[in-house]
Amino acid sequence: MSQLASALQNTTTPLDDPENLEYLRELIQYLLDGRTIVASYNLVILFVLFVFTIFHCYQSITDRRKRIPIEGDRLLSASDNVVPETAEDGENGAESSSSSTLEGSLSSQSTPLKHYDADDIERQPLLGAQSRSKGDMFAIIRSLLMYQPRPIPFINRSLPSNGTSLFVAGYWGLNIFSHLFKLPFELKHFFVFADRAGYVFIVNLPLLYLLAAKNQPLKLLTGRSYEALNIYHRRVGEFMCFEALVHFVSMVIWRLCLEPEWLATESLWHYFTHPLILEGIGAFVSYELLYFTSLAGFRERWYELFLACHVVLQIGALVFLWLHFFTSRPYILLSLVIFISDRIVWRIGLKSATATADIDILEDGDTVLLSANWDMPRVQRQKAPRWLFGQNILHGWRPADHVFVSIPSLGGSNALQAHPFTIASAAPGRGGMAQARLDLLIRAYSGFTSELLRHAQFNTTVSVKLDGPYGSQDPLNMLRANKTTVLIAGGSGIAVVFPLLWDLAITHPGKRKIHLMWIIHSRSQRYWAPTGQLDELRQAGVCITIPQPTLEVGRPNVANYVTEIASASLAGIGVVVSGPDGLNRTVRNTCAREVRSGVNIDLRVEKFGW
Repeated sequence: MSQLASALQNTTTPLDDPENLEYLRELIQYLLDGRTIVASYNLVILFVLFVFTIFHCYQSITDRRKRIPIEGDRLLSASDNVVPETAEDGENGAESSSSSTLEGSLSSQSTPLKHYDADDIERQPLLGAQSRSKGDMFAIIRSLLMYQPRPIPFINRSLPSNGTSLFVAGYWGLNIFSHLFKLPFELKHFFVFADRAGYVFIVNLPLLYLLAAKNQPLKLLTGRSYEALNIYHRRVGEFMCFEALVHFVSMVIWRLCLEPEWLATESLWHYFTHPLILEGIGAFVSYELLYFTSLAGFRERWYELFLACHVVLQIGALVFLWLHFFTSRPYILLSLVIFISDRIVWRIGLKSATATADIDILEDGDTVLLSANWDMPRVQRQKAPRWLFGQNILHGWRPADHVFVSIPSLGGSNALQAHPFTIASAAPGRGGMAQARLDLLIRAYSGFTSELLRHAQFNTTVSVKLDGPYGSQDPLNMLRANKTTVLIAGGSGIAVVFPLLWDLAITHPGKRKIHLMWIIHSRSQRYWAPTGQLDELRQAGVCITIPQPTLEVGRPNVANYVTEIASASLAGIGVVVSGPDGLNRTVRNTCAREVRSGVNIDLRVEKFGW
C-alpha cells in the first residue's frame, strides 16, 4: 500500500475520472481485506502451539506415571543384572578392550541376546522367537511418520522424517492459503497479489526470531529445545525468502507490464530510484544473502563467516524493512524484543560464566579434551526469571545439555566467536555441595577448532567463557519411562549418549534393561569415553557393545542389533541415536519397520550440526 501511495503522489494524471476512482477504491479495499486475513495467521499459529502444549503436558504426565514402577521398585539390584564378562577376542589386550562386549541378561521370558563379536556382527541371525501381530492403523501411521526417505539424488541432501516433512508442508499450506484467500485474480488487481506476498513475509518475522532464540518459552510449552526446533527455523526462513522473491518479482512485473498508464510514474528510472523502492531492494537483497549464506554447504565450510553474515545482514534487513513498510513496524519491534532479550539479557547477562579449563590433545591427534572442575554453589537460588530460563553453567547442567564456548585468548576473530559443544561428562548432583566436572570433546576441522588445537599444543590451561547450558530433557524423560532402552552413538555422538546412559544407570537406576552400541571409526576414538566410567556402567548392568573400528572391518549391522533387541523385548522400548546422517537414518527406519510390525518404540534422534 505504501508503494501505491507513492505512485499516487508521483502521478501526473488527475484522479477525477470516476472509473479511476472506483478502481482505486477496489484496490485499496482488497489491500485492507488482505491485512485482516493475514493478521489472523498468528492466531492460527498460537492455536497450533496450544495443541502441542496440551500434548506435551499429557506426554509428561504419562511418562512420569510410567517411571514410578520402573524406578520406584529397586528389588532388581545391579548385581542381578550383570553377566560375567566374556573372554577376550582380540590378538592383544588393546584390541580386546576396543571390541569388548558385555551383555546383560534379559528377563526370564526372553531369549538372551547373543554376544556381538566385532568380526561376525553382520552375520548374526535375527531372533524371531516371539510371534507378533501386525500393528494396527495407528502403528502404521506412526511408522510412516517415523520413516526417513533417502537423500535427494545428485545434490545428496538429507531429508527429514516424513512426520517433519508433513508438518513443514502444513506450514507452507497455511501460508499459501493466507496469501491466496479472497484474492482477486484479475490482472488489473495483480498489485494485490504482490502486496500480500510482502505482508505474509512480515507476519512470519516474529516466529522466525522466536524459533532462533536460545532461551525461549517454546521449550517449556513443547518440550523441544531450540536445537530441535532449528530445522523449523530454517524452513520458516526459506519460505520467507521465497515470499520476498515473489513480492519483488511481482512488483517489477506490475510496474513493467500491468500498471495502468495513468497510475505509472514518469519513468522506470524514477520508479527504481525512489527511496521507498530502494529501501525495499535493500531489504530484499539482505534477506536473500541471508538465505544463501545459511545453506548447509556454506554453513559447514565457512561457519565463522556464516555467523558474521547472520548478524550483520539481519540488522541491515530490519533497518531497510522498517523504512520500507510502515505496517511492518510492530512485527519488527516484537522481533527485536525477542532478539535483544535472548542475546543480551539472558545469554550475556544471566547465562554466561567464566572458568579455567585444562586442555589435552587426545590420542588421535585431532581431538581436544577441554575439562573444567568447580564446586557447585551450596544453595541454588530459584528466582522466577532464572527458574524459567535456567541458571548458568556454574549451577550445573542436565544430561545431553550443551554450551557455547568462547576463548578470548585465541585472539583475532576467534576471540569473538561462540561455538556449541555437547557436554560429554555426566551431570553433577543437585542440591547441597557437589563437585562439577565438565568435559567437552572438540574435534579440529578448521577455523576456531583448528586454532584451539594449535593452542593446546603449547598450553595446558585456558580461560573459557561458557554460555549455557541449553538443551531439553525430552530424550531422557522418554528413556526413563521405558523398561528397555537402547542408546546408539556414532563417533563423537558418545558425547550425547554417555550422560544419558549415566543418568539411567547410576543417577536414576531402576528395573530396566539398558543397551549401548558405540560405533567408532578408529581405535584411538575408544578413549573418548573414560574407561573407568564405562567399567562402572558395566557393573551397573549396562549391556555395552563396541564393535571393532569401521576403518578396519567396515560398518556393523546396526539394523540387526536394534531388531534383535526389539524381538526380545516384551514392553515398550526407548531408543536414542546420535551420529552421522547415515547412522541416524538406519536406526530411524529400522525402528519404523518394528513399529509397523507391532513393537511400541519411542525414538529420539540427536543430529549433528546446527
